[in-house]
Amino acid sequence: MLGLSLAGLTIGLFLLSANLLQFMQDHLNEKLYFFSVAAPFLAHVQISFFGALYLLMPWIMYVVWKGIGLPFGLTGRKLFWLVLTTSILFYAGSLFCFMVTLPYGVSFLLGFQSAELKPVISVDRFVSFVTLFILAFGLIFELPVFMIFSAGVGVSRKVFEKNRRYAILIIVILASLLTPTPDVMNMALMGGPLYLLYEAGILVIRIFRLDEKKRPAQA
Repeated sequence: MLGLSLAGLTIGLFLLSANLLQFMQDHLNEKLYFFSVAAPFLAHVQISFFGALYLLMPWIMYVVWKGIGLPFGLTGRKLFWLVLTTSILFYAGSLFCFMVTLPYGVSFLLGFQSAELKPVISVDRFVSFVTLFILAFGLIFELPVFMIFSAGVGVSRKVFEKNRRYAILIIVILASLLTPTPDVMNMALMGGPLYLLYEAGILVIRIFRLDEKKRPAQA
């Protein structure tokens, strides 16, 4: 059912793909070109598929969490709040990427042009670049949810607290790989919020004592 809905919505959004592409171009202030006959069509298909994936993300999260949480009795209200929180964080991360990180990153990269070196950006690569980064940011922002879920199935809060230095290292590596540019400012735009989400996950686990609920009672 989810697959059929994804395909149907992709087809529906294909009718609006020209408007979606124009919105992306205007937001990032870029003029696009194509270098193969099929490139414009494939770019419209890709942006339609991504739009469908983006709109159906709460349903996708529901399917994923229902499958992961089934062995742990994750149903009813707990499943609802987990899906809701996951969806909110995904949209927050993707919007942060689109509104803040991408414009800065694209502006930085294109700042190296000169009178002799002018950018000619293909439409298919532009769409791939934008959609993949938005998706990556949305998924990365799920960090506190997975931390809370781990605490709920028996991982102690102290594990996250003792391994902060490794978490920071992983965050820095992810920020360097997933941000459009390698400059410190752009990495901080991703790494900073991601570290705050890490600390938020620890704080939620501590406040609600989620890691204590699964510990076996001592004799």
